[in-house]
Amino acid sequence: MEHIELFFKSIFIDNMVFATFLGMCSYLAVSKKVSTAVGLGAAVIFVLAITVPLNWLLDQYILQPGALSWMGPEYADYDLSFLSFIMFIATIATMVQLVEIVVEKFSPSLYNSLGIFLPLIAVNCAILGGSLFMQSREIATLGLATTYGIGSGIGWFLAILAIAAIREKIRYSNVPPALRGLGITFIITGLMAIGFMSFGGMLTGGEEESTNPQEEVQQLQNEEENNEFGDNTTN
Repeated sequence: MEHIELFFKSIFIDNMVFATFLGMCSYLAVSKKVSTAVGLGAAVIFVLAITVPLNWLLDQYILQPGALSWMGPEYADYDLSFLSFIMFIATIATMVQLVEIVVEKFSPSLYNSLGIFLPLIAVNCAILGGSLFMQSREIATLGLATTYGIGSGIGWFLAILAIAAIREKIRYSNVPPALRGLGITFIITGLMAIGFMSFGGMLTGGEEESTNPQEEVQQLQNEEENNEFGDNTTN
Protein backbone atom coordinates (compact mmCIF):
# COMPACT_ATOMS: atom_id res chain seq x y z
CA MET A 1 0.00 0.00 0.00
CA GLU A 2 2.85 2.36 0.81
CA HIS A 3 4.40 1.77 -2.61
CA ILE A 4 1.11 2.44 -4.41
CA GLU A 5 0.49 5.62 -2.43
CA LEU A 6 4.00 6.94 -3.09
CA PHE A 7 3.76 5.98 -6.78
CA PHE A 8 0.53 7.89 -7.45
CA LYS A 9 1.55 10.77 -5.22
CA SER A 10 4.80 11.28 -7.14
CA ILE A 11 2.87 11.25 -10.44
CA PHE A 12 -0.15 13.42 -9.72
CA ILE A 13 0.40 15.37 -6.49
CA ASP A 14 4.16 15.99 -6.40
CA ASN A 15 4.54 16.17 -10.18
CA MET A 16 7.97 17.50 -11.09
CA VAL A 17 6.62 19.95 -13.67
CA PHE A 18 3.26 21.06 -12.32
CA ALA A 19 4.00 21.01 -8.57
CA THR A 20 7.64 22.11 -8.39
CA PHE A 21 8.21 23.45 -11.96
CA LEU A 22 11.44 21.49 -12.40
CA GLY A 23 12.77 20.59 -15.83
CA MET A 24 10.93 23.43 -17.56
CA CYS A 25 13.69 24.12 -20.11
CA SER A 26 13.44 20.79 -21.90
CA TYR A 27 9.72 20.65 -21.14
CA LEU A 28 9.15 23.78 -23.23
CA ALA A 29 11.82 23.21 -25.88
CA VAL A 30 11.20 19.55 -26.76
CA SER A 31 7.40 19.54 -26.56
CA LYS A 32 6.61 20.70 -30.09
CA LYS A 33 6.13 17.14 -31.41
CA VAL A 34 4.63 14.14 -29.62
CA SER A 35 7.21 11.70 -31.01
CA THR A 36 10.10 13.75 -29.67
CA ALA A 37 8.37 14.26 -26.32
CA VAL A 38 7.82 10.50 -25.97
CA GLY A 39 11.50 9.79 -26.60
CA LEU A 40 12.75 12.34 -24.10
CA GLY A 41 10.11 11.35 -21.55
CA ALA A 42 11.13 7.69 -21.79
CA ALA A 43 14.77 8.69 -21.30
CA VAL A 44 13.84 10.72 -18.21
CA ILE A 45 11.90 7.77 -16.76
CA PHE A 46 14.89 5.49 -17.27
CA VAL A 47 17.38 7.92 -15.76
CA LEU A 48 15.20 8.66 -12.71
CA ALA A 49 14.41 4.97 -12.17
CA ILE A 50 18.15 4.19 -12.03
CA THR A 51 19.67 7.27 -10.40
CA VAL A 52 17.22 7.72 -7.49
CA PRO A 53 17.82 4.23 -5.99
CA LEU A 54 21.56 4.46 -6.72
CA ASN A 55 21.76 7.81 -4.97
CA TRP A 56 19.70 6.36 -2.11
CA LEU A 57 22.39 3.72 -1.63
CA LEU A 58 25.10 6.39 -1.76
CA ASP A 59 23.22 8.49 0.77
CA GLN A 60 22.56 5.60 3.17
CA TYR A 61 25.98 3.96 3.12
CA ILE A 62 28.41 6.78 2.32
CA LEU A 63 27.06 10.32 2.61
CA GLN A 64 24.93 10.49 5.76
CA PRO A 65 26.56 11.27 9.10
CA GLY A 66 27.73 7.96 10.53
CA ALA A 67 26.92 6.08 7.32
CA LEU A 68 30.47 4.69 7.13
CA SER A 69 30.05 2.75 10.38
CA TRP A 70 29.73 -0.45 8.32
CA MET A 71 33.46 -0.08 7.56
CA GLY A 72 34.32 -0.08 11.25
CA PRO A 73 33.72 1.91 14.43
CA GLU A 74 36.63 4.25 13.65
CA TYR A 75 34.67 5.59 10.64
CA ALA A 76 31.40 6.21 12.52
CA ASP A 77 32.16 9.89 13.11
CA TYR A 78 32.77 10.75 9.46
CA ASP A 79 30.25 13.06 7.78
CA LEU A 80 30.45 13.20 3.97
CA SER A 81 27.11 14.90 3.40
CA PHE A 82 28.90 17.88 1.82
CA LEU A 83 29.65 15.60 -1.15
CA SER A 84 25.95 14.96 -1.89
CA PHE A 85 25.68 17.26 -4.90
CA ILE A 86 28.92 16.02 -6.46
CA MET A 87 28.09 12.34 -6.00
CA PHE A 88 24.49 12.72 -7.18
CA ILE A 89 25.50 14.63 -10.30
CA ALA A 90 28.25 12.11 -11.08
CA THR A 91 25.74 9.26 -10.91
CA ILE A 92 23.26 11.15 -13.09
CA ALA A 93 25.89 12.08 -15.68
CA THR A 94 27.01 8.45 -15.92
CA MET A 95 23.49 7.18 -16.57
CA VAL A 96 22.73 9.96 -19.05
CA GLN A 97 25.87 9.04 -20.97
CA LEU A 98 24.65 5.45 -21.10
CA VAL A 99 21.22 6.57 -22.36
CA GLU A 100 22.85 8.75 -25.02
CA ILE A 101 24.94 5.83 -26.30
CA VAL A 102 21.92 3.50 -26.43
CA VAL A 103 19.66 6.02 -28.20
CA GLU A 104 22.34 6.91 -30.74
CA LYS A 105 22.91 3.21 -31.45
CA PHE A 106 19.31 2.03 -31.82
CA SER A 107 17.40 5.20 -32.83
CA PRO A 108 19.57 7.72 -34.72
CA SER A 109 16.49 9.69 -35.83
CA LEU A 110 15.36 10.21 -32.24
CA TYR A 111 18.93 11.07 -31.25
CA ASN A 112 19.06 13.76 -33.95
CA SER A 113 15.61 15.14 -33.08
CA LEU A 114 16.45 15.44 -29.38
CA GLY A 115 19.68 17.21 -30.22
CA ILE A 116 21.47 18.92 -27.37
CA PHE A 117 18.66 18.21 -24.90
CA LEU A 118 19.56 14.54 -24.55
CA PRO A 119 23.00 15.15 -22.98
CA LEU A 120 21.49 18.09 -21.10
CA ILE A 121 19.40 15.60 -19.09
CA ALA A 122 22.51 15.41 -16.92
CA VAL A 123 21.86 18.98 -15.77
CA ASN A 124 18.07 18.73 -15.87
CA CYS A 125 16.93 19.99 -12.48
CA ALA A 126 14.07 17.45 -12.47
CA ILE A 127 16.61 14.60 -12.43
CA LEU A 128 18.67 16.10 -9.63
CA GLY A 129 15.48 17.16 -7.85
CA GLY A 130 14.31 13.55 -7.70
CA SER A 131 17.44 12.53 -5.77
CA LEU A 132 17.37 15.59 -3.52
CA PHE A 133 13.67 15.11 -2.70
CA MET A 134 14.39 11.47 -1.95
CA GLN A 135 17.09 12.59 0.48
CA SER A 136 15.11 15.39 2.13
CA ARG A 137 11.96 13.27 2.55
CA GLU A 138 14.03 10.49 4.12
CA ILE A 139 12.58 7.67 2.04
CA ALA A 140 13.06 4.59 4.14
CA THR A 141 13.88 1.71 1.80
CA LEU A 142 15.51 1.03 -1.55
CA GLY A 143 12.20 -0.26 -2.91
CA LEU A 144 10.42 2.97 -2.01
CA ALA A 145 13.24 4.97 -3.59
CA THR A 146 12.84 2.98 -6.81
CA THR A 147 9.08 3.50 -6.74
CA TYR A 148 9.57 7.22 -6.21
CA GLY A 149 12.05 7.45 -9.08
CA ILE A 150 9.77 5.62 -11.51
CA GLY A 151 6.71 7.59 -10.41
CA SER A 152 8.51 10.92 -10.74
CA GLY A 153 9.71 9.97 -14.21
CA ILE A 154 6.23 8.94 -15.31
CA GLY A 155 4.84 12.21 -13.95
CA TRP A 156 7.35 14.21 -15.99
CA PHE A 157 6.62 12.00 -19.02
CA LEU A 158 2.87 12.61 -18.77
CA ALA A 159 3.45 16.35 -18.41
CA ILE A 160 5.59 16.70 -21.54
CA LEU A 161 3.37 14.28 -23.50
CA ALA A 162 0.25 16.26 -22.64
CA ILE A 163 1.71 19.64 -23.58
CA ALA A 164 3.17 18.20 -26.80
CA ALA A 165 -0.22 16.83 -27.86
CA ILE A 166 -1.88 20.16 -27.08
CA ARG A 167 0.78 22.15 -28.95
CA GLU A 168 0.37 19.95 -32.02
CA LYS A 169 -3.40 20.55 -32.04
CA ILE A 170 -3.15 24.24 -31.21
CA ARG A 171 -1.32 24.94 -34.46
CA TYR A 172 -4.68 24.76 -36.19
CA SER A 173 -6.41 26.99 -33.64
CA ASN A 174 -7.03 30.69 -33.89
CA VAL A 175 -4.73 31.84 -31.11
CA PRO A 176 -4.46 35.63 -30.62
CA PRO A 177 -1.19 36.88 -32.15
CA ALA A 178 0.08 38.25 -28.85
CA LEU A 179 -0.19 34.79 -27.23
CA ARG A 180 1.23 32.62 -29.98
CA GLY A 181 4.27 30.53 -29.15
CA LEU A 182 5.43 30.41 -25.54
CA GLY A 183 2.67 32.72 -24.34
CA ILE A 184 -0.18 30.27 -24.87
CA THR A 185 2.12 27.42 -23.76
CA PHE A 186 2.68 29.07 -20.38
CA ILE A 187 -1.06 29.64 -19.99
CA ILE A 188 -1.85 26.01 -20.80
CA THR A 189 0.87 24.83 -18.42
CA GLY A 190 -0.60 26.94 -15.63
CA LEU A 191 -4.08 25.54 -16.26
CA MET A 192 -2.73 22.00 -16.29
CA ALA A 193 -0.91 22.67 -13.02
CA ILE A 194 -4.18 23.81 -11.46
CA GLY A 195 -5.81 20.63 -12.73
CA PHE A 196 -3.10 18.47 -11.20
CA MET A 197 -3.49 20.32 -7.90
CA SER A 198 -7.01 18.90 -7.70
CA PHE A 199 -5.45 15.46 -7.18
CA GLY A 200 -4.15 16.72 -3.83
CA GLY A 201 -7.25 15.46 -2.06
CA MET A 202 -6.99 12.02 -3.64
CA LEU A 203 -4.59 10.70 -0.97
CA THR A 204 -5.19 13.20 1.79
CA GLY A 205 -8.98 13.11 2.13
CA GLY A 206 -10.50 11.13 4.93
CA GLU A 207 -7.33 10.75 6.93
CA GLU A 208 -8.75 12.04 10.19
CA GLU A 209 -7.34 10.17 13.13
CA SER A 210 -9.79 7.65 14.51
CA THR A 211 -10.01 7.87 18.28
CA ASN A 212 -10.83 5.09 20.70
CA PRO A 213 -14.50 5.13 21.88
CA GLN A 214 -13.35 5.01 25.50
CA GLU A 215 -11.16 8.05 24.88
CA GLU A 216 -14.12 9.90 23.35
CA VAL A 217 -16.29 9.10 26.43
CA GLN A 218 -13.50 10.25 28.74
CA GLN A 219 -13.11 13.44 26.71
CA LEU A 220 -16.84 14.18 26.94
CA GLN A 221 -16.81 13.58 30.70
CA ASN A 222 -13.89 15.96 31.12
CA GLU A 223 -15.72 18.61 29.09
CA GLU A 224 -18.85 18.20 31.24
CA GLU A 225 -16.80 18.49 34.44
CA ASN A 226 -15.11 21.62 33.10
CA ASN A 227 -18.50 23.12 32.20
CA GLU A 228 -19.90 22.31 35.67
CA PHE A 229 -16.82 23.83 37.32
CA GLY A 230 -17.23 26.95 35.19
CA ASP A 231 -20.89 27.30 36.18
CA ASN A 232 -20.07 26.93 39.90
CA THR A 233 -17.40 29.58 39.75
CA THR A 234 -19.70 32.02 38.03
CA ASN A 235 -22.39 31.44 40.67
